[in-house]
Amino acid sequence: MTSLHDDTIFALSSGAGTAGVAVVRLSGAHAFAALEALTGRKIPTVRYAALRLLRDPESGARLDEALVLAFKGPASFTGEDVVELHLHGGRAVVAGVLEALDRLDGLRPAEAGEYSRRAFEHGKLDLTEAEGLNDLIHAQTAAQREQALRQMDGALRELYENWRSRLVGYLAHLEADIDFPDEDLPEGVAGAVKPNISSLCAEITQHLVDGRRGEALREGYRIVIMGEPNAGKSTLMNILAKSDVAIVSDEEGTTRDVIEIQLDLGGFPVRLIDTAGVRESQGAIEQEGIRRALKRAEEADLRLVLVRADDWPVLPSSMERWLDEKAMLVITQTDRADMFHVKHEKLPRQVVDVAYVSAKRSHGLDDLFARLEQHVQDAMAPREAPSLTRVRHRRALEDAVGHLTRFDGNAGFDAVLAAEDVRMAARALGRITGRVGVEDILDVIFSDFCIGK
Repeated sequence: MTSLHDDTIFALSSGAGTAGVAVVRLSGAHAFAALEALTGRKIPTVRYAALRLLRDPESGARLDEALVLAFKGPASFTGEDVVELHLHGGRAVVAGVLEALDRLDGLRPAEAGEYSRRAFEHGKLDLTEAEGLNDLIHAQTAAQREQALRQMDGALRELYENWRSRLVGYLAHLEADIDFPDEDLPEGVAGAVKPNISSLCAEITQHLVDGRRGEALREGYRIVIMGEPNAGKSTLMNILAKSDVAIVSDEEGTTRDVIEIQLDLGGFPVRLIDTAGVRESQGAIEQEGIRRALKRAEEADLRLVLVRADDWPVLPSSMERWLDEKAMLVITQTDRADMFHVKHEKLPRQVVDVAYVSAKRSHGLDDLFARLEQHVQDAMAPREAPSLTRVRHRRALEDAVGHLTRFDGNAGFDAVLAAEDVRMAARALGRITGRVGVEDILDVIFSDFCIGK
């Protein structure tokens, strides 16, 4: 087959370290020749595993007895000729094979993401499917796995390509109207297709209003613990993390920087973030810690605002602004106050929930954990339509909406400008899947992949 690349790449595609089996993958025009050099035999029947003795082509030293497979392009992952060597997973075996391959003409070690990039360049994957594959490799929770599989199966591609193809169809009519105006339509074709384009613009806009579900699922739902000094933030952090990740002390200002850990809540990824106590401070280090705490609070998907029970119902002035629809109020240290008094005072209406806990007596902690898990599940529950998973998708869709909004003003006024608006909107959608104008972002996208994929 004709390849976009002259060189053949190779890499360890399984995990590094000692294992029962290690897989080395080759891709490119010299892959089959390399296999013949290692085995001294012709390649086996494609797509059938064969047991072969591997030798160093230069020294003749035995390297391993391995299962080998050959895949003839374009019917392979990359679209090129591909060879897989299923080796015994010892370090010396893997190192010996890789060193032998590196000495063969036309072969070189693969760069990060190069196999997937070649698959994209040969039309085996579009960019959303390639990104889904990368997300699947890095998935740590069941929900992340399911979202990645859905994207890898082409759910996003089908949605965005459907929108793009509809725009291309409208554009064809608009351009025909410029060359062959229809005098029977006072507003021209632009006026006729305007309702269809407005409807499509509304679909894209609705897709954008998703509460960051897909992005939060991919990156982790951000829960920030905040409060005044000694409100019990670090204690709560350690309880939720089930580990001593934060220093606990009665001394104010103990936590001066942001501490972040990853949790799995009901199958969903959560980034739990402990912050410095918010108060007036003269110390430069503590002031910086407070600045970082407030910044994380602004970015949070949910804030746990901690208030000590013996201070309640008086809200610290520094906490009042944070009690909104993205906040859960947590009354801490309830062992130090009358629970009837604590639970029957007027509560802020806008907060999403209220919990009462005592770390000292282990009261209310299971209830708080259950409330958090339910909130995360509700916030990130999958929808019928595939979710946005990346900022670059969101920006391209916002560009498309902007162009279609301008079309709405130009339709019936300037046919040339109206057609250009639709053309630019279609190009914005094409950037997501890799149809058009993506050369400048390919290095960024595939550099995030691991070596061997």
